[in-house]
Amino acid sequence: MSQFSSLVEMLDYSGDKYSKRTAIVFGAKSVTYRELNVTVNRLAQGLLTLGVKKDDRIALWLANCPEFVYSFFAVLKLGATVVPINSMLTREETKFIVEDSQSSVLICSIDKVASSENIMARVASLNQLVSLPKPQASGDNLIDFYELIKKNREFIGKVGLESDSLAEIIYTSGTTGTPKGACLTHRNLLTNVSDCSLIIKVTKADCFICLLPLFHSFASTVCMILPIFKGAKIVIMRTVTPFKRVLRTIFKHRVTVFAAVPSIYSILTSLKVSKISLLIALFINPVRLCISGAAALPYEVWEKFVKRFRRKLLQGYGLTEASPVVSLNPLTVKANPHSVGVFLPSVEGKVVDQKGNILKLGQIGELIVKGPNVMQRYFNKDKETKQTLKDGWLYTGDLAKIDERGFLYIIGRLKEMINVRGFNVYPREIEEVLYKHSQVKEAAVVGVNHKNRGEVPIAFVVVAGDISCGEITRYLRQNLAAYKVPLKIVYKSQLPKNNTGKILKRDLYQEVKNTFSADS
Repeated sequence: MSQFSSLVEMLDYSGDKYSKRTAIVFGAKSVTYRELNVTVNRLAQGLLTLGVKKDDRIALWLANCPEFVYSFFAVLKLGATVVPINSMLTREETKFIVEDSQSSVLICSIDKVASSENIMARVASLNQLVSLPKPQASGDNLIDFYELIKKNREFIGKVGLESDSLAEIIYTSGTTGTPKGACLTHRNLLTNVSDCSLIIKVTKADCFICLLPLFHSFASTVCMILPIFKGAKIVIMRTVTPFKRVLRTIFKHRVTVFAAVPSIYSILTSLKVSKISLLIALFINPVRLCISGAAALPYEVWEKFVKRFRRKLLQGYGLTEASPVVSLNPLTVKANPHSVGVFLPSVEGKVVDQKGNILKLGQIGELIVKGPNVMQRYFNKDKETKQTLKDGWLYTGDLAKIDERGFLYIIGRLKEMINVRGFNVYPREIEEVLYKHSQVKEAAVVGVNHKNRGEVPIAFVVVAGDISCGEITRYLRQNLAAYKVPLKIVYKSQLPKNNTGKILKRDLYQEVKNTFSADS
């Protein structure tokens, strides 16, 4: 359990204890912990002059930058709630979140100003726009972010924050229906970073690189709140391209903790570098630990990465509703690349059948978890909350099993399971076999209804060389039971992904569901 009652208390402590240490690096810019807290306090005072009060919702529509961190904590200083918005969303997608969350202020980057003004004209709750920076030709209804900081003294007030006060509302990706806002409290987030810190042994000497978007729960918790919790350094990257710049940044700033998604590790394993360059990199590489999250890490990617870079690559599991980390492979035991690790110290988990009965070790069922990291509720969605939170347990919708050592294995999404003639087929099992083929770079399997055969698996693959569908099918037949072999192999130049690198299976499903026929 964290020693802090709120994220505000945490930042104040770090700002004082680590005042001269570097908190954030962004390009050529470097910010100390004292400078971070001073800027946050001035922005908080500026937001106060705009009328922001306790329990208001403030939306952040920003790409990765220090201003995201300033805004996040300034909102919390006033007892208000942060609503981070995916910077890749369209205007209408963003309008839905602003309206659904009833946000009163929207802080946006300059490229989002026109869309933000359009949204404000149509959303009754939204009455202030703050832009960084303010465009020269804009009207009086737009506030300049930097002027707001420059013109105001530091906020010195104290807002009564309880550990169960709402800190942020993070909207899920909406794979089924419209996005839902997961309400996370200060306690949810603090216990999650405290647990993570214990598992991966974070100290103030660590340096985290933030490649992932800060609006995402994984990056927000692991790459922003966790380092600040321990007084460590955060190197923020706006983009991962070109990737050589990322590698230079790692060496320049002596990055020790590298958190990324599977697609990034896949890129690293395929980077073309000379043997001499690789040996030099291995010798001087400051990274002590790599973490993979947000999507399933194929075993083949793990194996190639560890063999090439000789660094620990720990896979974890989580979901937005759990702040988000649920499990992580511990540093102190031999790597188990097929598992997503053990439950965090504060988290309890079990696997149940469709009636809620606890299953034996090794049996596959739905994973449910309980702990102080589990969200308070979905914002203004009582029905969905009751469906997901039952007797204190969060029903994840993920199929999983737990072994006798307590290691957790994610099999796939409950709704992705394919019923082939009465047999349960798990897409990930097929995908893992596909990834073992030397010519397959990426793979995804979805189930669709065939008008004559019922539900069948369809595989989408990205290949590295010249290989026919027939060859892939023959390979699968040698390694899978006949009913698990996909009825069709679809070649793609690339697979659709969201901003964190997770493959968008719903897009693949939509691609084939209407065109699939008995003759396919």
